Amino acid sequence: MMRKTLCALILMMSSAALIAQTSITGTVTDEQSGQPIPGANIKVLGKALGTSADFDGNFILEVSENPPFTLEISIIGYSSTTVDITNNNQVVNVSLTETATSLDEVVISASRTPERIMESPVTIERMDVREIKNTSSPTFYDGLENLKGVDINTNSLTNKVVNTRGFATFANTRFMQLVDGMDNSSPALNFALGNLLGMSELDVKTVEILPGAASALYGANAFNGMLFMTSKNPFDSQGFSMYGKTGLTSSEDAGDNRFVDVGFRGAFAFSEKFAAKASFSFLKGTEWYATDYNEYIDNGAGNPDTVKPIDATQTSFNALNVYGDEVSLGALGLDLNQFAQLMEQGGLIPAGSSSLIPAANVSRTGYKEVDLSDYDAQSVKADISLNFRPFANDFEIILNSKFGKGNTIYQGANRYNIKNFFMQQHKIEVKNDNFFVRAYMTAEDAGDSYDMRFAGINLNKVDAQTWFGTYVGGYLQAVLGGASNDAAHSLARQNADATVTLQPGTPEFDAAVEKVTTDPDLVTGSKFVDETKLYHIDANYNLAHLIDWADIQVGGSWRQYSLNSSGTIFTDYDGPINYDEYGAYTQLQKKFADDRLKFTGSIRYDKAQNFDGNVSPRISFVYSAGAEKNHNIRASFQTGFRNPTTQDQYIGLDASEAILVGSAPDNLDRYTTVPLEVSTVGQSLGVPGQVTLSGRSAYENSFTLASVQAGNPTKSNFGYVQPEKVTAFEAGYRSVIEGVTVDFSAYYNKYEDFIGNKTVLVPYYGQTDFSDFDPNSMPAPPAAIALSQGDYQPFQVYTNSAADISSYGAGIGLSTKIWSGYNVGVNYTYSKFDFDQSTDPDYEAGFNTPENKVKVSFGNPNVFENFGFNINARWNDEYLWESTFADALIEERTVIDAQVSYSLPKWKSTFKIGGANLGGKEYFSAPGNGKIGSQYFASWTINP
Repeated sequence: MMRKTLCALILMMSSAALIAQTSITGTVTDEQSGQPIPGANIKVLGKALGTSADFDGNFILEVSENPPFTLEISIIGYSSTTVDITNNNQVVNVSLTETATSLDEVVISASRTPERIMESPVTIERMDVREIKNTSSPTFYDGLENLKGVDINTNSLTNKVVNTRGFATFANTRFMQLVDGMDNSSPALNFALGNLLGMSELDVKTVEILPGAASALYGANAFNGMLFMTSKNPFDSQGFSMYGKTGLTSSEDAGDNRFVDVGFRGAFAFSEKFAAKASFSFLKGTEWYATDYNEYIDNGAGNPDTVKPIDATQTSFNALNVYGDEVSLGALGLDLNQFAQLMEQGGLIPAGSSSLIPAANVSRTGYKEVDLSDYDAQSVKADISLNFRPFANDFEIILNSKFGKGNTIYQGANRYNIKNFFMQQHKIEVKNDNFFVRAYMTAEDAGDSYDMRFAGINLNKVDAQTWFGTYVGGYLQAVLGGASNDAAHSLARQNADATVTLQPGTPEFDAAVEKVTTDPDLVTGSKFVDETKLYHIDANYNLAHLIDWADIQVGGSWRQYSLNSSGTIFTDYDGPINYDEYGAYTQLQKKFADDRLKFTGSIRYDKAQNFDGNVSPRISFVYSAGAEKNHNIRASFQTGFRNPTTQDQYIGLDASEAILVGSAPDNLDRYTTVPLEVSTVGQSLGVPGQVTLSGRSAYENSFTLASVQAGNPTKSNFGYVQPEKVTAFEAGYRSVIEGVTVDFSAYYNKYEDFIGNKTVLVPYYGQTDFSDFDPNSMPAPPAAIALSQGDYQPFQVYTNSAADISSYGAGIGLSTKIWSGYNVGVNYTYSKFDFDQSTDPDYEAGFNTPENKVKVSFGNPNVFENFGFNINARWNDEYLWESTFADALIEERTVIDAQVSYSLPKWKSTFKIGGANLGGKEYFSAPGNGKIGSQYFASWTINP
């Protein structure tokens, strides 16, 4: 019944288009070159009636309006024009003038209202359909890295993380990403999904990036930058388009691997009141292989870890991209000699032979990441939109659904194989030029995703006792045969690995991996479950049409998280955890002094369930100097804040190296450890043989890691995590000087209560303030004895740093045209981080950003008829990367991307060949990631 009703509705709306009374035909061309302008929008002024030009710039518009009326012809990058229609069958041939500079382009995100970039109160970067068409990168999302001040951290082939102004991680919770107004961050994992759930490049209208804080308009988490992707409206951009792309990824570790990337978009206006669109894209390739088999020795916060190659004579180790080598006798509270004594008592080795066994810690040989992952990179995206304009004007109702499914690699505290991850968003939006009301829901399903560290650990735990027993026997046999200690250890490991360890590539190994990666209990498995949902409503009203003395906007939002990991990530053992956030704001804009001075003032109040409210003001001035008002000077002050994430508050996860526990008041007692074995010395103090610890003990009865490492155990005193804040000052200048576009900005950010992790050690017994120590009856405080006996558990707590942290930087971009059509651009970004480590020795700020970056572009989309090219080069210097996974210096790098394109108007097609990182020098985006090689591609795009 529903299907019949929908078909009837579409037929009725389609019939309205067939009774058109007026037909207009024409062509849209570039005024300077005379070349057609595909995709130009042709619209009846003041009405929701229009069409778009085809690949040859031709159009046919049939409307029910009777002349006279006016057409508006426009496209991004050109000045719009109008034409009066006075009779039926009129032929309209229009030439559009290319916008003089990029500063004349219109943006919306900076003030939630249309304005030229020239007059924007803050720094803003932008990419539109022209840049997408000419990008030298394999995808438009990769091409964002060529913008000034923008960094992209490559988590994997299908997951790229955009960042601005420092403090970058792969879980970049300080950067917000909106797709058609919807936040497409994972509500449980807390990171923006890049373009894994984004939009097809065929459907992208504009991409805008706001570096810096924007909480005054966008609320919590609009802290260090925002990215806005806006899709094409089916009323304005109609027709069917498609693309196909293939090529190779090439690196020393992964070899040469083919990838394919295909997509289509169909959009049609069935009448002046109803339009619809659908887009789909599919990408499949092979991830960059992570093959760093060195050890990273923790040197403490603020210092890069010592990188040490594995020594063949070592008995225990913990290599970076090897998992399962964490399983050791030391983790069980034993050394090799003690284990041999137990074997001797059980009659498993000859009496007295344990005396030949040294007191060494021995760990199992782990499994390489390449053996625990198939490195299958995949992304499937679909987007469906139904658009209604019931009054045939700007009032519009939009029903939109987005779906994304894929495989990728994610690096956080551990490395995660995100497999068959599924995310969907559903939105209803009502809007016109003066307001919008938007409600959407985000739902995700982790699919078959798993933690690769725990996969290795639990594979090795299954037969650990047998492996260590075989190791002891092999060592004994070797030393009795005259081998040295080092040689005996080496032979013992070879023997144990060969006879006990599951061998990669065998059916037995594959079956064991399948069992572990489908088991959600981290004691025995590695799968994580996630069916978290997010509900969001926001609204905005612009009073400009009601008030003539200023532009005033008001708005607000409400959000609810529903955490549902079945206890595998959060402490939601008994059901979903729900909590809310809400906020409201207002903004006023007014021009003074012959419209040369524009003032913008905004203020927002936000409240989250577990925290006090935050007020975020912003004040900015833009002054347009010069006779043509083309020297624009701006200054702004604003504050921003970031609420602790879902994981900061509600995580309860044993990550092997440490237990992560969030600090929400209702989370502390809900998390408890598995039973922990107490040493014989501890039991002699009257402590039971097994104890459990709660999350509260990590915050209230623990030692700081730094004090224990320094030999002076000190009770930790970390408060529960609170929102972090930033106070931001920015100044800038935009102008066109003798044909050269100049865009300069400088900023200074001062942070308070910076959120981060602290590692603490919780003793199994005793008070860390030593209040239970009686020197008359005890040799030492019980908690100190616990440390000496290994009776303690590392936790990572979420808290705020009391240290003074600030960052500052500047950027300048220059662009111009030379030789009648060749585009030349260069930009430089300086970023600096100021943090006195001595004020908070345990804290890792994770600035993770090069101090100096230079980017250069050179190209021409029309060197001669239908032929174009583009080249981009990027350089940055060495910088320190800090994360919970590993710290290391990232080497400086130079990356060159290039493409050449050829258009075939007869086929409405554009062909492109290109490559990324053409120099071929491989580089790390972060320690632990796969080394990034080169990517070569060829594409065919068909546009109407």
